[in-house]
Amino acid sequence: MKFRPCIDIHNGSVKQIVGGSLRDEGDSASENFVSERPASYFANLYREDGLTGGHVILLNKKDSPYYEQTLRQGLQALAAYPGGLQIGGGINAKNAPIFLENGASHVIVTSYLFKNGELSVDRLCKLADTVGKDRIVIDLSCRKQYGGYVVVTDRWQHFTNLAVTPELLQLLEPFCAEYLIHGVDAEGKRNGMEADLVAQLAEYDGLPVTYAGGLHSRKSIERFREISRGRLDYTVGSALDIFGGRLSYRELADSEK
Repeated sequence: MKFRPCIDIHNGSVKQIVGGSLRDEGDSASENFVSERPASYFANLYREDGLTGGHVILLNKKDSPYYEQTLRQGLQALAAYPGGLQIGGGINAKNAPIFLENGASHVIVTSYLFKNGELSVDRLCKLADTVGKDRIVIDLSCRKQYGGYVVVTDRWQHFTNLAVTPELLQLLEPFCAEYLIHGVDAEGKRNGMEADLVAQLAEYDGLPVTYAGGLHSRKSIERFREISRGRLDYTVGSALDIFGGRLSYRELADSEK
């Protein structure tokens, strides 16, 4: 179990948002924190502390008037920490090589893998053939529906027909190096993790899995360790003091040394 840092970029700024509030219309979101510092500042911080496997997420869709600003920030973060960060947000088989060439260790993909709410095996194979499975992180961020956790796409706004289960993770192993899973309804609320989701993910024993959503204190992280049995990595965003919260980034970073 290790701490994975993050950089979320929306409307050209590093932000922490309430995950379920993101809307393409008007490029709006409920904001917990908006940084005056560029994404490269945080990338340099993570590089100096030797933190690996962090993710940069571009939260604007490609036809947004803010997309170019958001993309620029993302590329600057990759340049500041080449080989140290993954990047996601609008990734597809065509643009994935560009992000890797610009310093990303991996590309993170969700929406491209789905067509009309269903998993597209053709797209999955095409992406793996283009960049290689070892450079792919499959994002299975999800929301609770019908008693289970269902993958959501398009910046967490649309439900697919795919439930997150240990069996699904096993099925997708030939196409990726690891998984990133946000508990979207807990994301940015600082009220605790999706414990049922964490317990379910802990039943899987295969590729690395990073969980994000709701972790907000050292106590909640220790609880996460118990429920996950130390099998999952974790991300903390809004709760960190570098993003306006109370949890010490320095303590978490130092604990990884």
